[in-house]
Amino acid sequence: MSLEADVADLWNRYQDGLTVADATDADAAVVDEFLAALEAGEVRAAEKTGDDVTSWEANEWVKRGILLNFGLRETEPREYGGVTYHDVLPLRDTDDLGERGTRNTPDGTAIRRGAYLGSDCIMMSPSFVNMGAYVGDGTLVDSCDTVGSCAQLGENVKLGANTLIGGVLEPVEDAPVIVEDGVSLGAGCRVTSGFRVGENSIVGENTLLTPRIPVYDLVEEEVIYGHLPAERRAFTRMVESSVGDHELFEGGAYKPAVVATHVEEDTLEATRREDALRE
Repeated sequence: MSLEADVADLWNRYQDGLTVADATDADAAVVDEFLAALEAGEVRAAEKTGDDVTSWEANEWVKRGILLNFGLRETEPREYGGVTYHDVLPLRDTDDLGERGTRNTPDGTAIRRGAYLGSDCIMMSPSFVNMGAYVGDGTLVDSCDTVGSCAQLGENVKLGANTLIGGVLEPVEDAPVIVEDGVSLGAGCRVTSGFRVGENSIVGENTLLTPRIPVYDLVEEEVIYGHLPAERRAFTRMVESSVGDHELFEGGAYKPAVVATHVEEDTLEATRREDALRE
């Protein structure tokens, strides 16, 4: 049987009432093999099926495999940096990172089991990459960044300091966050609830990208939700709220929106200077 078939069989038994106490060594081997496949990049929580950023589709069986790793494991005391913590999963073994040119700075970079990091990545401390996340080659995860469960980051992505990439498990979402190749997210950005960022886009600091906030795309002159097209420069602006001229709001009420326009040459030059700092 394939790994996918093994996970499907185990999921069906779990739905029928299989517990940690009932799980066999063979069951444990399946969930361990699944984690190893995630860490090797052999399976992913989502895949791109077309040319557009909207074509990404979640792999439901992968999400089920992740849930099995919580449902069929017990919380145990574990050691990290001389500190005892309690979790269902240990942190990821990082012995393979150095040989691929990927570095994680000490005292605060945590990579959970089931996470994939490509070649020539940089993880600055403190930062955290959760189970099922995929971090592509050459991507920078800066200080105080979180990459949530199953989030898919492409190659040569830059996450500014204090950036949050949401996951599918916190809170539970149907699809993971997607950040395609060459994207640069400024410090303090938040990308949540399965939002998708198209390749080579540059997002200004403290921008919130979520399906509930409209994106005013000035390139195609349309309002869209849930994704940012490729090669856009995006930033937050306030637009008039439907609350309007409520008496509690002197001068009217406003809500946040995202404005997307062409990537300008001076913006590209700034990102090139950042690239030079990493070489």
